[in-house]
Amino acid sequence: MADKPTSAAPVMRGVPFLLALLVVAGALFAFGRWLNISYAFFAGYVVLQYIVLGTAWNILGGYTGYVNFGITAFFAIGAYSSVFLYKVVPSLPLPAMVIIGGALAGLVGLGMGYLTLRLRGVFFSIATLALAVVVQTLITNWDFVGGARGAYVLRPRMAPLIGGDYIQYLFLVMLGLCVIAVATARAIEHSALGYGFAAIRDDEGAAEASGVPTLKLKLIATVLSGGFMGMAGAPLPYYVTYLDPASGFSLNYAVNAIAMPLIGGTSSWLGPVVGAVLVGGLQEYIRVTISSAANVLVAGVLMVAFVIAAPEGIVGLFRRKR
Repeated sequence: MADKPTSAAPVMRGVPFLLALLVVAGALFAFGRWLNISYAFFAGYVVLQYIVLGTAWNILGGYTGYVNFGITAFFAIGAYSSVFLYKVVPSLPLPAMVIIGGALAGLVGLGMGYLTLRLRGVFFSIATLALAVVVQTLITNWDFVGGARGAYVLRPRMAPLIGGDYIQYLFLVMLGLCVIAVATARAIEHSALGYGFAAIRDDEGAAEASGVPTLKLKLIATVLSGGFMGMAGAPLPYYVTYLDPASGFSLNYAVNAIAMPLIGGTSSWLGPVVGAVLVGGLQEYIRVTISSAANVLVAGVLMVAFVIAAPEGIVGLFRRKR
């Protein structure tokens, strides 16, 4: 009986944090509505999207130590599931599409994990890269969702429930996803699941010898990581209104999803948030003032600089100094 309060403690500690996230999210949305600038919502959507992607990647790559190069596969599964649902059930609300896209991506993550998680190190990373190539080939040859020529998705003019421009609704949906992803990452970090992930990352052989169910935990990590990536990709067709394989499998998503946690710090839930706000905000500024072609260059240069100068990222650097 004495174990029950201890097992419930991480959940109880997470409630104030979740409430704080909701307050911050509400304040951000209210401030955006007060500004009433469409570009602020367009740029904010991108930054929030990268927070979700970076947090999703960090669950597997940072907490568990398995570097995933197949980000675009899961992201595109979410995006193209929305295109499919848009054609089959046009009246389906976007939140339902997000849930379905996340579920499909999570199932693919489960299958990928079951087939590849017995591999370690660079061999696992190569397998995830191969998954991205396979998924892109399948999508490119699937005419129903546009194939190589792409598909148009008509964005509604008015946002449901909240009124105003639809981009505000997309921002709100991504803001909700951001709250869920960050709260989940923090809950994992302060739970027995997180300690199991850390044991696998530090020494998987020793963790197995100690009785840690490594395969089970790694499958949980791949499902959560893939599911959140799919959720982040589900609203994309409504954001860009035209989706083709070049945009759905863009290198930007893969590079940024890895660079932002590395720059911010992979040891904490805060790292991907800091990295996404810093790099994503800088990229949006450069997109407007210079060129969008420099986005990958910015992320790559910063990632190399931080890997050399601060391997633990910004959060790790501040922790070490403190």
